[in-house]
Amino acid sequence: MKIIAIGMNYSLHCKELHADEPVPQEPVVFMKPDSALLKDSKPFFIPDFCQQVDYETELVVRINRLGKNISERFAHRYYDAVTVGIDFTARDLQKKLRAGALPWELCKSFDNSAAIGDFIPVTELDNVQQLGFHLDIDGQTVQAGNTKDMIFHIDTLIAYISRFMTLKIGDLIFTGTPVGIGPVKIGNHLEGYLEDKKVLDFYIR
Repeated sequence: MKIIAIGMNYSLHCKELHADEPVPQEPVVFMKPDSALLKDSKPFFIPDFCQQVDYETELVVRINRLGKNISERFAHRYYDAVTVGIDFTARDLQKKLRAGALPWELCKSFDNSAAIGDFIPVTELDNVQQLGFHLDIDGQTVQAGNTKDMIFHIDTLIAYISRFMTLKIGDLIFTGTPVGIGPVKIGNHLEGYLEDKKVLDFYIR
């Protein structure tokens, strides 16, 4: 199982983090190891190697067919379910790495940095290309997005990624975060929603 993640896939988020940089012309792809996966409502423990961990709420797509060089028009056949996930980012470490023009892996790929909720079959959703999602922390909505605002939509991402690597059953794609990222702290209660259905629920420890 691979965890494939997309950076800078919402225009307002691009401005939020890197106002002086252009919007990407191709998807920004990075990987997380399988040890990054956090599921089943298990708590997230803030690591000791950073001072600030930010939540980045994302739609997560589950691959259900083996595929390589997938055509965009057939990409919808290669995923069967979606959920809300959190791409936890060690923000202070990321700033240090970016300043040195170094890879992002250490700030993005640490253990338990890829939280996922319960998957919803796409057959139960009206349109995954126009799907609202949001994150509540301690009962207050802190981040909200809609897949229609993606720079590169799900099928485009699947076609692009599959040019470089074979997608396998069970692979997960974190499709990018909208504007509104922010830090977490010990004791926070995180709840993620697809439209009005809660799919993610866990605590920060």
